[in-house]
Amino acid sequence: MDALALAAPAKVNLGLRVVGRRADGYHLLESVFAPLDLADDVVLSLAPGAGVCLEVEGGAGEVPTGASNLAWRAARAFLDATRLATSVHVRLHKRIPVGAGLGGGSSDAGAVFRALGRLRPGRLDAAGARRLALDLGADVPFFLDPRPARVHGIGERVEPLAGLPALPLLLAHPGSPLATAQVYAAYDAQPRPDASLTPGGAVPTLAALPALRSASASGPAPLPEVLGWLRDGLLANDLESAAARLCPALVNLRRCLEEVGATAVGLSGSGPTLFGVFASGEEAEAAASRLRLRAPAWSRVVRTRASAEEEDPTYAWGVAKR
Repeated sequence: MDALALAAPAKVNLGLRVVGRRADGYHLLESVFAPLDLADDVVLSLAPGAGVCLEVEGGAGEVPTGASNLAWRAARAFLDATRLATSVHVRLHKRIPVGAGLGGGSSDAGAVFRALGRLRPGRLDAAGARRLALDLGADVPFFLDPRPARVHGIGERVEPLAGLPALPLLLAHPGSPLATAQVYAAYDAQPRPDASLTPGGAVPTLAALPALRSASASGPAPLPEVLGWLRDGLLANDLESAAARLCPALVNLRRCLEEVGATAVGLSGSGPTLFGVFASGEEAEAAASRLRLRAPAWSRVVRTRASAEEEDPTYAWGVAKR
């Protein structure tokens, strides 16, 4: 087999806490990542020769096509680590908005690692793949096996969570991107209590995580119960105040999501995408029709995926049907 098509799902952060900072400046985080049914398509093929070729469709011209693209870098890293003598062609069809805090670039890279691992099994073990993924970015290790998970450390520690059911979400974006580095710089500039960022810093962790981890032992928890946890603080994101200082439209956008009936509202990653959680897809669709955002702002109804094996009309998980 010399070609494979994979889905590269977006993600949201169901809460994000900054719990420390290493001596080298990297922030230590705790978050619950949940993959979405919104995904890019990654089609990867191998041929005689050498090097990496990347072709991008979609993305409104905002997606790099060379060595600055994470999918390209993932392919190059795999070839270098395995000394595999072949040419890798990656065709990337972008559906995940760029610079939205939804992990699109990291997911593309994870899909490339997964595809190469399937096409050339045994060339790179799981530990090696995790090392290469972390070298590319903190979110990439999660996308080596995208399923609901507690992610902590600087992104290298991924603990699958079977207790999270599929959640209907309404994504809402203010229309302008936010650079992750700028958000973290703004966060670092904020005054903090004396218990500042150290590896053992006294910063509260995700409020509902113990209940979610407990539920994982017996499968997905009932949706009404999880909605209650979300209302009670699971969605807290320590970066939101910094993101809102850089993008004041987030304050009004959060209020709009609350007014159209979201059970809880969270910020994904460093933003600027907010999401409202609803009890059903029908409620989320009705809320989307009432939200009425003006371009370039946008909204979209999605849902989280409850497991890596879950079927949906577009993807047999991981493999694009079209």
